[in-house]
Amino acid sequence: MKKFIFSVATISLLFGVSWHNRLAFLTTFAPLLSELRSPVPANRAVNWSKGPEEAVTNISERPPNIILILADDLGFNDVSLYNGGAADGSLQTPNIDSLGDHGVRFNNAYSGAAVCAPARASLLTGRYSTRFGFEFNPTNPATAMISQWIQDLEKPYPPMLINHDVVDQMPDGASLGMPTTEITIAEMLKAAGYYTAHIGKWHVGLAEGMHPLDQGFDQSLRMMGVDKNGQSKAGLLYLPEDHPDVVNAKREDQVVERMVWSNAVYNVFWDRNENMQPEGYLTDYFSKEAEKVIENNQHRPFFLYLAHWGVHNPLQATRGDYEALAHIEDHHLRVYAAMIKALDRGIGTITNALQANGLAENTLVLFTSDNGGAGYIGLSDINRPYRGWKLNHFEGGIHVPLIVKWPTRLGSGLNFEAAVHHVDLFKTIAAAAGVDTPQDRTIDGVSLLPFLLGNEKGNPHETLFWLQGHHQTILHQGWKLISANQPDKATWLFNLNEDPTETRNLAAERPEKLAELKKLLAEHRAAQAPPLWPSLIDSPQLIDKHGGMAFEPDDEYVYWPQ
Repeated sequence: MKKFIFSVATISLLFGVSWHNRLAFLTTFAPLLSELRSPVPANRAVNWSKGPEEAVTNISERPPNIILILADDLGFNDVSLYNGGAADGSLQTPNIDSLGDHGVRFNNAYSGAAVCAPARASLLTGRYSTRFGFEFNPTNPATAMISQWIQDLEKPYPPMLINHDVVDQMPDGASLGMPTTEITIAEMLKAAGYYTAHIGKWHVGLAEGMHPLDQGFDQSLRMMGVDKNGQSKAGLLYLPEDHPDVVNAKREDQVVERMVWSNAVYNVFWDRNENMQPEGYLTDYFSKEAEKVIENNQHRPFFLYLAHWGVHNPLQATRGDYEALAHIEDHHLRVYAAMIKALDRGIGTITNALQANGLAENTLVLFTSDNGGAGYIGLSDINRPYRGWKLNHFEGGIHVPLIVKWPTRLGSGLNFEAAVHHVDLFKTIAAAAGVDTPQDRTIDGVSLLPFLLGNEKGNPHETLFWLQGHHQTILHQGWKLISANQPDKATWLFNLNEDPTETRNLAAERPEKLAELKKLLAEHRAAQAPPLWPSLIDSPQLIDKHGGMAFEPDDEYVYWPQ
C-alpha cells in the first residue's frame, strides 16, 4: 500500500513539475518531435522554368523585367544609405545603397501594416488589406493557449489580454489568408505574358486558391507549407541550430522569441507540397535561387517576387559573417548585423546577375521591408530616428526603406520626399509593364511613375490609413493621429511636417485638428470589410523601449491586437 501511495505521489510530482515547465518543454522538444514525426528530406535541385534560348526581340523593345525584393522586419536604420551606417553605425550595405545611388530613394515610404501578413496582402493587391477583411495576422488558437500559460506562470506587466470568447470562432487555420477573389501583381503580369516566380515568404494563405501557384505565380520556392504527411512545417531556421557554421542569438525572456524557436525547422517547399532542406544559409540560398531565375529567363519578360525571411528572428548568422564583424561587442547586435550583411550580399548577387545577362538597364528593381524592426529582438536604434517598432503605428513600425531602380526610365541618385505607400507598387509596376489594372474594385495605390518622371506635380497622397482592430491611424496632409487602447482609449496627434519623430503629442492643444482626423478615420473605417477572423490576443507594446527593457509607470505603450 505504501508503495502504491509513493507511486501516485511520484507521478503527481512529476506531472506538477512537467506542467510547471510546460513552456520550456514546448521550446526544447516541439521542433524535435515534429522532426521525428515527419523528417525533412535532403536538398535537391530546383527546376526553374527556362525561357527561349535566344532573344526574340531586343531587350530595350520588350516590357521591363520586374524584381520586387521584400525584406522582413528590416528597420529604417538598417540601411546605410539612410543613416550612413547600419547596426551600430559601422556596417555598410553597399549593394542596397547602390540601388539608391543609381535610382530613387524614397525618404517617406510606408508599409501597409505594422505586421507581416496584412502588409504583404496590401503590397500584392494595391489595396488596403482591410478592404477584403485581412486585418489581423493569421493566428493559431494554440497561440492563445500558450499566451495564457505565459500569463499564468510569469505574470508579465502590463499583462497580455487574451480573448478566450473568440477562440471557437476562429476558422480552420488553412483558410486564414487572402480571399481568392483578390488579384495580385503576379496575376496581372502573368495575364500580360510575363513568367512569374516567387521565392521566400508568402504568409497570405495556403488553402486551395490561396497558394502562390493559384495567385499568379508559375513557380514558387517558399518557407511554409504542408508536407506529404499532412504535417504543417514552418521553415523558420536559417541553418540548423546545431550546424557548425551557425551563430545563434536568443532572447528567451521574449514571448515571440520562444514561439519562433519552438516552431522553427530548417525547411523549404517547392511547387505545391514538396518539402526539403535548403542548401546552406537561407538568405544566401534564396539569393542564389533568384540568380538562377534571372539566368533562365534572360530572353523573356519575368516578374520575380523575392520575399526574404531575413532579417526576421530567429537571429542566426553564418560564422563567417559574424567573424567579419568582430568590432561589434554586443553578441546579439553582431549576429543581427551579420544577417543584414548576408541580405546585402544577396542584393549584390541579383544585380550582378542582371549585369552579366545584359538585363540591368531594362529591369525595374524595387527594394523595401514589410514593416519596421521588431522590439522583441532586444536591440536599440534599429528604427532610428523614429519611435516605435513593429506591432504599433508609431513611425518605427510603418516607416520603411523603399528604393527603386530602372536605368532605362528613371534617373540616378534621386530623392523623393512625399509620403508613398506599399499599395502604390501595384499600379507603379502595372504602369511600367504597360498593363491595365482591375477596374471592378477600389485600388488604393497610385502609380508613382508620373511623379518620378516629372509628368505630375504635387503629392501622390493626401491621406493614408492603417487599421488593426482598435489600433487605428490616419496620416492626413502631414498630420498623424494614432488611436489605440492603453488599455483605455488613448490618442496621439503629431504634425509630422514639423515633428517627424513624433516627440510632441498635440491632441490636447489642437482639438479641432483632432476632430477633423477622427472624422476622416471613422469614414474610412466604415468603408472597410469586417475582419475575416477575430483578434485573439492584445499584447502590450512599449513605444520607446525594446522588449528587453523593464516597464516603468510613466512609459508610453499600446495594446496591439493580433
